[in-house]
Amino acid sequence: MKILSPAISRLARLRQERIEHWMYNPVAVQREVLQHLVTSAQYTEFGRKYNFSKIFSLREFKNAVPIHEYDDLKPYIQRIMNGEQNILWNTPINWFAKSSGTTSDKSKFIPVSEESLQDCHYKGAKDVLTMYYNFNPESDLLTGKGLVIGGSHTISQVTEDVHYGDLSAVLLQNSPFWGHWIRTPELSIALLDEWEDKIERLAMNTINENVTSISGVPTWTLVLIRRILEMTGKASLSEVWPALELYIHGGVSFTPYHEQFRKLIGKDIHYLDMYNASEGFFAAQGNPNDDGMLLFLDHGIFMEFMPAEEYGKPHPETIGLADVELGHNYALVINTNGGLWRYLLGDTIQFTSREPFRIKVSGRLKHFINAFGEEVIVDNTDKAVAIASQKTGAIVNDYTAAPVYFGETGNGAHEWFVEFEKEPADLGVFVTELDKALQSINSDYEAKRHKNIALGLPILRPLEKGVFTAWLKSKGKLGGQHKVPRLSNDRKHIEEISAMLSPGATK
Repeated sequence: MKILSPAISRLARLRQERIEHWMYNPVAVQREVLQHLVTSAQYTEFGRKYNFSKIFSLREFKNAVPIHEYDDLKPYIQRIMNGEQNILWNTPINWFAKSSGTTSDKSKFIPVSEESLQDCHYKGAKDVLTMYYNFNPESDLLTGKGLVIGGSHTISQVTEDVHYGDLSAVLLQNSPFWGHWIRTPELSIALLDEWEDKIERLAMNTINENVTSISGVPTWTLVLIRRILEMTGKASLSEVWPALELYIHGGVSFTPYHEQFRKLIGKDIHYLDMYNASEGFFAAQGNPNDDGMLLFLDHGIFMEFMPAEEYGKPHPETIGLADVELGHNYALVINTNGGLWRYLLGDTIQFTSREPFRIKVSGRLKHFINAFGEEVIVDNTDKAVAIASQKTGAIVNDYTAAPVYFGETGNGAHEWFVEFEKEPADLGVFVTELDKALQSINSDYEAKRHKNIALGLPILRPLEKGVFTAWLKSKGKLGGQHKVPRLSNDRKHIEEISAMLSPGATK
C-alpha cells in the first residue's frame, strides 16, 4: 500500500498551487468571493430587499446590510424549512445543519446549499489533506482509515425534500461513495443518536481496523481511547493502531489535553487544529508547527472582523483583512454561499500571523468573565490550566468557571468546577499556580487581584468524574460537538451543576 504515498503526494503538490494562490493574494481573492456571493443572490428575496443588484463595493455592501444574529435570520430560515426557495440563496436549500450551541437550549438550523457542501466543507477537507501531504510527503495516511468521531443526531425529515441533522451527519449523508472507503466506523454507527451506546460500538467496530488518523472533539475522543484500551488490555493506543499518525481536533482548545493524548497514544504523532463549524470551514493548520490555523479565503465565505469591544453597540464597526492586528480579539462576521449575510458567528479569534493570515480561536462572545473588569477569555484560562497542570503534575479533563459576586463578608472571586483525570498532590498549590499564571497572561486580571482588593484567590471545587457528562446529558447535549462552556459571566451553569450534585460529588 505504500506505493500510494508518492502518487498522492504528487496530486497534493498540484493542489498546493491553488492554495498558495489565495494564501498570497488574500484581499483580492476575498473581494472576488464577495462579488460572487452578491451577484449570485441578487434576485433572492433577501437580495432584492437590500438592493444587491446596485451594490458594487464593500462600502456599499456594509452600508446596505446590517449585521445579523441568528434570531434576525430565523424567519427567513423557517420559511426555507417550510419549502420556500430563493429566499437567502439562489439555489435550492434542502439540508440544514442543526446546532444547539453551548449557551442556549434552542436549536439553530443553518442552511446548507450544494455550494456550501462542495465549495466550502468538502473543499476545506481536501485542502487540509493537501497541506498535510505537502508537509509530510512520505505519509501513509490514506493507506489506512480515518476514525471520525462525529455528532449524535440522526437525519430528520421536515418535508419530502427538506432534511436536517448535525453537521457531521449532513456531511456523511452527502459525501461521495468513495468517502466511505477511507473512513470508519460504518455509517449506521457514525449516525447513532445514543452517545453511550455509540462509544461502545465505535470501540468494538474500529479495534481491528488499520486506523491512521482520528478526528473529533478532544473530550469525547479521550473517552473512546480509554474504552478501547480497557477492551484490548493494551497499555497505549499505538499498540492497537501502530500506523496511527495524525489527530485532527477542533471545537475547544487542545492545550489542556495535549499531555493526556501523548501518554495514552504512547508515541509521537502529528496534531492539527481545525476550525470547521455548521456555518462553514474557516481555517486549519497546514503544518503542526504553525502558530495558528491558515485562514481559508477561497471557500465561498467572505469574512469581516468586528473588534470585540464593538459588540453590543447599535451600529458595530467591522474591518477587513488589510486592517487586522495581531493579538487583538475579533468577532467573526461571515457571508456565505449558504445564505448567511453579515452573520455574527459568536466565536472570537485572534490573528497570529498576517503573511499568510493565520488565526486561533480565542473564545466566544458570550463565554468570558468580566464581572469586575478583569476581561478573562477562554484562551487565558486554557493556558493557565495547562501551566498549573504542568507545574503540579495534574491532568484536567474539563472545567467551567463563573464569578462570585461581592457580598457582605468579602470581595469577589472566580469559582472553578474542575474534573481531574489526575488530581494534584496539593489542591492549594494548583490554585496558587493557576492564579499566578492568569496574572502573568492577563494584566486586567492581575490588576484586579492586586492585594485582593477586587478579586480574591480562585475558589476551586474538584468534581467527581462524570459530573459534567451527567449535566450535558440532562440538557440533551451529550456527545458530538457539545462541550462544557469554559467561562460564563453569570452563575447560571455553575448553579445548575451545583443543584444536581450529590453530597459526595465534590471533594
